[in-house]
Amino acid sequence: MPTPENAPEWFRALLETELSLWITLSATQIERLYKHYELLLAWNKRINLTSIQPGSEMILRHYCESLFLGAHIPARSDDLTIADIGSGPGLPGVPLAILQPGWRLTLIESNQRKAVFLREATRDLSNVSVLAKRAKDVSTNFDWIVSRAVDPMEVLVNIPRLAPRVGLLLGQADISGLKTQSIVAWAEPIRLPWGDRRFCVYGEVP
Repeated sequence: MPTPENAPEWFRALLETELSLWITLSATQIERLYKHYELLLAWNKRINLTSIQPGSEMILRHYCESLFLGAHIPARSDDLTIADIGSGPGLPGVPLAILQPGWRLTLIESNQRKAVFLREATRDLSNVSVLAKRAKDVSTNFDWIVSRAVDPMEVLVNIPRLAPRVGLLLGQADISGLKTQSIVAWAEPIRLPWGDRRFCVYGEVP
């Protein structure tokens, strides 16, 4: 695998400071996250991958939130299969794959141009595959489904067909609607530490 570009000190320091209570990232992991960040900025000039401004806000919203989600997945196995539904720019899937090299991530993205970006962005991540299709057309079974920036109800219609467990990054307004989904037993939401009243929620089919 090619050596990732060296991450600048501000990028490294921000990740280490914000995530120190939950995660210790290696230099190689930080460099791979930075490589994704740089590629995301370059491609975002041509296709709409994110509306969040480059710099600290993007690191917190995209990378810290995704890594926080991964750090709190209630699983003790180092060998999980995880589907990231509506992966978009590869979030949270790419950070999860970098955080846990033993996990196998499948990035599901129906937008063909975004899927091309995902293939380019994960070229050097052997534990990631990309499916350029809608989740309803996927027939593979996984241990977990994860998602962010996607309507939770669009994700939950795939439970338990694709996976018996789900982890979501969402806003407070979406949490009350989850309680109507009796097929899933939900754990107590975990509030993200970066404001905006955003949460990680995890559920499992009883």
